[in-house]
Amino acid sequence: MMGNLLQQTYSIVDAAIVGRTLGIRALASVGASSSVLFLILGFCMGCCSGFAIPVAQMFGAHNGPGVRRHVSVSIKLASALSIVATVLTALLCRRILLMLKTPADIFDGAYDYLLITFLGIPATLFYNLFSGIIRALGDSRTPFNFLLFSTVLNVMLDLFFILGLGGGVGSAALATLIAQAVSAALCYLFMKKKYPILRYQDSSERNFDRDIARNLLGIGLPMGLQFSITAIGSIMLQTANNTLGTVYVAAFTAGQKIKMFFNCPLDSLGAALATFAGQNYGAAKPKRILDGVRSGMSLSLIYSVFVIAVMALFAEPLVMLLLDGSETEAIAGAAKLLRVCSLFYILLGSLSVLRNTIQGVGRSGLAMLAGVSEMIARAIIAVFAVPAFGYTAVCFGDGTAWIAANLFLIPAFIFVYRKIVRTMPPLQK
Repeated sequence: MMGNLLQQTYSIVDAAIVGRTLGIRALASVGASSSVLFLILGFCMGCCSGFAIPVAQMFGAHNGPGVRRHVSVSIKLASALSIVATVLTALLCRRILLMLKTPADIFDGAYDYLLITFLGIPATLFYNLFSGIIRALGDSRTPFNFLLFSTVLNVMLDLFFILGLGGGVGSAALATLIAQAVSAALCYLFMKKKYPILRYQDSSERNFDRDIARNLLGIGLPMGLQFSITAIGSIMLQTANNTLGTVYVAAFTAGQKIKMFFNCPLDSLGAALATFAGQNYGAAKPKRILDGVRSGMSLSLIYSVFVIAVMALFAEPLVMLLLDGSETEAIAGAAKLLRVCSLFYILLGSLSVLRNTIQGVGRSGLAMLAGVSEMIARAIIAVFAVPAFGYTAVCFGDGTAWIAANLFLIPAFIFVYRKIVRTMPPLQK
């Protein structure tokens, strides 16, 4: 949770420096393509998280050669993925912004920000790969420390480029690129020096192995696709919002930055439930899986009440961290987005608990279908509701998606749990 909060904190600080220093158009330029970035970077990061899972399995089995072979192949796959993703997105950058119906007055700034971010895909991808490998070897503190360093460096570079050198929106993306690249390099150097198990004992351990590659892709691609499927609906919703003008693009950007910060505890709760459910599934204790879900629901309910109270009282002050007080229309729009979303947080909590529990017991296909439900709901809002009701419909986009996901996940969990109980040995129930 601390790692997630730290990542969102530097995203908010990044946006605050841009919004309060360069103005509302600059902030809108940063946010005009955020859903596309979520799709592409989310896919890459999901793949890297999947690549680390077999490394953890080999490490747990005390299979040193297996660890080294999997790390070697994962680096080669990540290199190929980073090259393809960077080249394609850089070439299609302008077309992507046109597809998103980016307002003309922020188009150039949005292009600079998006292009530099795309060029930084290798840095982002390798940081996530190397930090995932370090976690797979049992060390979660070091990646957090490097993330903390990256956050501080990113903020310092933002201030230097924007305030010191008078740079524009592209400077914020460049600061993030440099910070991620430095962190990726530090992670690589640390894991090579710290862990003897990663030092190659034979040249054959560096060779590309198709079976290992197939295994890594079999785990990594579905995890990456889960991010992408959810992001497609967000792209459609953002495209519809972009047609409403720069003020609402800025309002949507500011609201989303704050909302993502408040999402972190529920995301972390879901990740904990995935591990908890997987452990108890392996131990043949389905009752504890159900107990875990009940506890998760209780915690998410308590947190949701807290979020509703905070948003009701402090939505405007929170938004004003990112926007100048004179931008009254954008502030009101962002605050409205936060208050509407807060009413649905109990559903987001339920979504996180159920989806991750289902993943934890090995039914990742059903979890992915919940993402399809979210995508369809956001698409319906974007195509039919936004043209009719404007920005108000945008504010209900996430809540509607969370309702749709729960309508699928609740019966899916009941089905999965009953199947587990039926197939479990009688003495283990």
